[in-house]
Amino acid sequence: MIRWRKGEVTGIRREWPGAVELDVAMPEGHCRALAYPPLVGRPQPGDEVLLNTTALAMGLGTGGYAMVVAVPNRLPEDPDGPGHLVKARYTPLQATVLGADEQDSPFHEVLREADSLDGMPVVVADLHSALAPILCGLYQARPGVKVAYVMLDGGALPAWFSMSAARLRELDWLAGVVTVGQAFGGDVEAVTTHTGLLAARHVLGADLAIVTQGPGNLGTGTRWGFSGVSAGEAVNATAVLGGRAVAALRVSEGDLRERHVGVSHHSLTAYGRVAMAPAQVPVPELPGEFGERVRDQAELLAVRHDVVAVPIEGLVEALEAAPVKLSTMGRGLHEDLAYFLASAAAGRHAAALLGEERHHPQV
Repeated sequence: MIRWRKGEVTGIRREWPGAVELDVAMPEGHCRALAYPPLVGRPQPGDEVLLNTTALAMGLGTGGYAMVVAVPNRLPEDPDGPGHLVKARYTPLQATVLGADEQDSPFHEVLREADSLDGMPVVVADLHSALAPILCGLYQARPGVKVAYVMLDGGALPAWFSMSAARLRELDWLAGVVTVGQAFGGDVEAVTTHTGLLAARHVLGADLAIVTQGPGNLGTGTRWGFSGVSAGEAVNATAVLGGRAVAALRVSEGDLRERHVGVSHHSLTAYGRVAMAPAQVPVPELPGEFGERVRDQAELLAVRHDVVAVPIEGLVEALEAAPVKLSTMGRGLHEDLAYFLASAAAGRHAAALLGEERHHPQV
């Protein structure tokens, strides 16, 4: 189940908040490795490291690193301070964090009584790669909006894995990252999607939240065996808490798999079958036959949801000015422009909702 190796750190390639990318020499040769200093300490050149090379051997695109499990000859100091919320539970790297909703948290009283998002818009998407383009569409229309990212645990568990989230945080494009479920490493930790959304609103003071799984995802080529199905559950959580769900469509013109061309079957399943509460579904006004196909597919969701046409003028320029690299499933902006336009259209529509009077939808 795990491919174990020992190696020696030969160099530090780059680092960002919560993560360090390393060059490591193993018996088989050199490899690229990733360490999370909050978990294992900060490796230095010359250190022996214990590695999990499973993802590397499998050739995973997003997670194709050897992962540093320990620096056995230089263990980090014991942690101190409050925190009783255990994440990655009952794995060798289970970690104790301070949950915003637990009794020792300064926000416990707030979250104990919190029961509403006060009509806050919540943009839901199934892939992490939607985060930045949603923000591009949002900020083009309403700069200065305070946004929280609620990261689900369907992909990477450590928020530190996401270079784009770290960069967006540094630029104040995100007011904070909330990690929920088994995900950890955010500015705020929460137990469930529900408390994560409430923390986004009442702890971070967000005007709007974006919910996606972390980088990477699990798909099996089946209707139900995809981790992004949780997008439908996030729509339900948003409605229960009195938020306004905006369901971002996963659209592709560049995917070679027919089931993902136009509106992905995953969006149709998550929003058409899993989401029992109504959401607003922004549909980008794409040109030509492909745009017609997307509109026709999106209409299948009109049985339960409010399908809204969103113009795309100016969104390409907003996406080209993104402060982080845009990529989905290995394709860049102009290799699958429709994907990024659909996400940016969701951000543009959410911006329009911020200008409306807040209300509590009837659920």
